[in-house]
Amino acid sequence: MAWWLSRGPGERQFADLREPRFTRMSGQRMLVVEATGDPTVVSGGAIKLLFNTYFKLKGVSRVGRPPAPRARWRFSLDTPREKWAGQYALPVPDSVAEVPAEPAGPMRVTIATWEYGDVAEVLHVGPYSAERPDIDRLHAFIASNGYRAVGDHEEEYVKGPGMIFAGDPGAYLTIIRLRVEKSPAQ
Repeated sequence: MAWWLSRGPGERQFADLREPRFTRMSGQRMLVVEATGDPTVVSGGAIKLLFNTYFKLKGVSRVGRPPAPRARWRFSLDTPREKWAGQYALPVPDSVAEVPAEPAGPMRVTIATWEYGDVAEVLHVGPYSAERPDIDRLHAFIASNGYRAVGDHEEEYVKGPGMIFAGDPGAYLTIIRLRVEKSPAQ
């Protein structure tokens, strides 16, 4: 059982996302932690706080694999990483209305609804440091189809480092997602 849980999802499950695509998503209720700084430094603490809180919630399943964490950023990729302001999140059922009290600390957990609608997304396979070509490919796909990106850059970490082991960065699976709308007629 421990071996199965540590393996995580496989790339074949997401074969349809190897090429950019458009889809429609409903809004999603999320546990959210905001953290500013280089994600290689701050994300571990944010994700740990999310999962610790998630497993204390009433109405969430404690059986099987929990949902994949996500993150959103409002920035240009040229922004220095130590200035990135991220929202790290976990999907929760709509029935979750409050967050259990946590000891005071530099980060706090809130509940929010992340709006979606029309989105463009693509699967990145490999280390986070090598995402740029897939991000650029997604932006080119959006523009070539007469759309523009709106809102925050989002990533869903389908398979990545575990809480104990880093795993193989070459096998990380990340869905890169952007909300989109039709570009105004020119």
